[in-house]
Amino acid sequence: MTCSPVWSYIAQDNIEAADRVEAQIYAACGFLASAPQAGHVRRDLTARPVCFWTVPRFPNYFIVYDPASSPLRIIRILHGALDIPRYLTE
Repeated sequence: MTCSPVWSYIAQDNIEAADRVEAQIYAACGFLASAPQAGHVRRDLTARPVCFWTVPRFPNYFIVYDPASSPLRIIRILHGALDIPRYLTE
């Protein structure tokens, strides 16, 4: 199993914290798979037909996903300090 970039970055300083963040991201993705309309559109960040969901307990992380896809397609998992529009145009 490969490590996610989020986990790898956090684990440089604290493996336990990386595990906690990753677990919350996976839980949030599982929730969104069962309730894809729970997120919200952010026209200020992208014109793409995607939704955003803030990861509970770690509100600096956003899950960007396609609510119309089945199975749910996660587009990106981003930290709020990043230039989010830039990562959504790639």
